[in-house]
Amino acid sequence: IRDCNKGKIDLILTKSVARFARNTVDSLRYVRQLKALGIGVFFEEQNLDSLKSDSEMLIGFHSVMAQAESENISANVRWGIQQRMKSGTFAFRYNILGYRKGADGQPEIVPEEAEIVREVYRLFLFGNSIDQIKAYLEENGIKTIKGKPVWEKHAIRNMLTNERYTGDMLLQKTFTENPISKKVKKNRGEMAKYLVLNNHPAIIDKDTFKFVQMEMAKRSNKRVTSDLSITGKGKYSGKCALTDLLICGECGSPYRRR
Repeated sequence: IRDCNKGKIDLILTKSVARFARNTVDSLRYVRQLKALGIGVFFEEQNLDSLKSDSEMLIGFHSVMAQAESENISANVRWGIQQRMKSGTFAFRYNILGYRKGADGQPEIVPEEAEIVREVYRLFLFGNSIDQIKAYLEENGIKTIKGKPVWEKHAIRNMLTNERYTGDMLLQKTFTENPISKKVKKNRGEMAKYLVLNNHPAIIDKDTFKFVQMEMAKRSNKRVTSDLSITGKGKYSGKCALTDLLICGECGSPYRRR
């Protein structure tokens, strides 16, 4: 389309409407956009030329059929994935630190990476904030799974909340709303979730994982410590050893350093 706008293309030849677009709105929008530039799209299978006055209705009709076919394929693929989830045969994704594919095709622990994961959990339970853990990892030259020296805070948070480190696997945490928009949404009960227990070797024991989730929930629900607060929630800080340990006997608010 960019080349068409620059005047580099005179005519587009395509096998069929389904190869041009599988979204009716997109198909008609781009056909009209190109027509305004004087560029035709010829669909060989349907023998349609977009520059002809009577072709738009037929292109629209075939676009609807192409979109329906795309939705049908998507539904079949989704059904197959869900069946694998139900049976517990869904493939393990090696997109987290600490695991690799073993010689037998099953997940195995990478010792040096597993030690990093355990250290992150230990630091968090010892009162360190996400920012402090990020600083620790970067200062010690520990790289991310992609080999980058800079850590993202959400990557550390995901590490601390990922049940796969306990050997279990929770499936269908997210889902694609529809094949047209391709928008991925967090599964908040719209679809079934599947928990596969003891699917692979654990790096973190279940008790430690549970304590981390409890600590994370506690930190995210801190009470406000200032009248200037807008949201009514405080922010956790791991800078001081007495954080949240000294409580006012009159109002119940935690003391803070001044």
